[in-house]
Amino acid sequence: MRLLSLRGRIFISLIFLVVIASLLIAGVTIFQYSEQSNTYHEQRLERKENQLTKRISYILKGSTVPVTSENVAVVFEGYMDQTADVLNINFKLFSLNGVLIGSTQVMESNALSFLPKELLQQLDSSPKDRFIDVSNIDGIRSRSSYFYIFNANEVPIAIVNVPYFDDDSLSSMELRAFLFRLIPVYVIMLIIAIVLAFIVSSYVTRSLETISHKLNQTKLTKTNTKIELTKASREISALVDAYNGMVEELEQSAVKLAKSQREAAWREMAKQVAHEIKNPLTPMRLTIQHFEQQAAKGILASDDKVHEFCQSLIQQIDTMTAIASAFSQFAAMPTGQSERINVVTTVQRALELYKEAPITFDSSEKSIFANLDANQLLRIVNNLVSNAIQAVEDVSQPKVRVAISIIKDNVVLSVKDNGIGVSEMDRARIFEPTFTTKTSGMGLGLSMVKSIVDSFDGSVHFRSKPGIETCFEVHFPRVD
Repeated sequence: MRLLSLRGRIFISLIFLVVIASLLIAGVTIFQYSEQSNTYHEQRLERKENQLTKRISYILKGSTVPVTSENVAVVFEGYMDQTADVLNINFKLFSLNGVLIGSTQVMESNALSFLPKELLQQLDSSPKDRFIDVSNIDGIRSRSSYFYIFNANEVPIAIVNVPYFDDDSLSSMELRAFLFRLIPVYVIMLIIAIVLAFIVSSYVTRSLETISHKLNQTKLTKTNTKIELTKASREISALVDAYNGMVEELEQSAVKLAKSQREAAWREMAKQVAHEIKNPLTPMRLTIQHFEQQAAKGILASDDKVHEFCQSLIQQIDTMTAIASAFSQFAAMPTGQSERINVVTTVQRALELYKEAPITFDSSEKSIFANLDANQLLRIVNNLVSNAIQAVEDVSQPKVRVAISIIKDNVVLSVKDNGIGVSEMDRARIFEPTFTTKTSGMGLGLSMVKSIVDSFDGSVHFRSKPGIETCFEVHFPRVD
């Protein structure tokens, strides 16, 4: 799977951070409102308890009957409703064993008239402390406070219950209003974040794109230009300096490599020339020596022998002349004049020389034009077809297919054979001068083809499956 570009990742990361920050702010705001509301209700319930405790202490001090657990109902008779109206607090009184004594609220039919044993145990464990029972009824949270009241002798005489319902309507309304006010702010923040993310990502990646473009254009065999950037960050400047240093080293390496390649090519060329010329010199030497021996013995050969001797020398001299001409032609490559020619008819004319060979020709159109030299194109066809014919000599059913097609804006000449193919070891050197896998020839054919193709802004490449097939393709710019 292809990863996002650096620019895209920076852009998405910045937007993601803003969105997460906005959600965190909203979450913290809601949590803060909830905590504030909870604290408010706790404090309000505590204030109600304190008010009620003070009122109860006044009632107990003013009682005319003994303040005991048995007289609680008599002590508070007539004071409960009055207290509830004055303090605006509803409450209930329970005996020490949890039985309801009185209530300022209208009791429902299903309301409990006694306290659970668990609650009584909670109160008994800490008589001086209050117990808060929190519950949710139909989504509304209620808090019930339970605590003992004591007489002047610090003896518990009853249990007071103060019910309280959390009313969060005002807090919820304020929270909604605040969040609605935040929405436009979040939208503005998001728009600003998108703009800033685009600017920042563009600024960060612009220099990298320049460096990437330059790196893609960097070639060992061409002149490379250095990168000139202004107002670049320290990291980018270090990267640019490293690239510029690499360009300088690359230029030096290219010069050394070119010099080494030229020297190696000339050494190989000289070796090949010496080898090719040396081959006919040996039979020439033997022939002359034999003729010299015959003359020394005074038994000169007949006219036929002299003629045979001369023909042998002439044949070897012709071979040397052909070798010199071949190397001379290669050294002078490429030559020729570019003109608009019909590639199809030119190739057909070249194939007329191979009527006896197992060649098939195919063209996608009758007329396909390119700016080439007709003679040079004939040389290309001759070299490729000759190689293909030699490759299928030992094949039981030899086939050579020559085709011309159009791919995009290029004319494509392909020569395919089902011969022996090209081995993996030889593929890298296939277009080198003097390289050949045959026992005869000088290995200049494919090198000559490449030189001609390069001179007309074309390209040549091949694919091969050893023992199955080999296909050479030559691409030239097409003209109308």
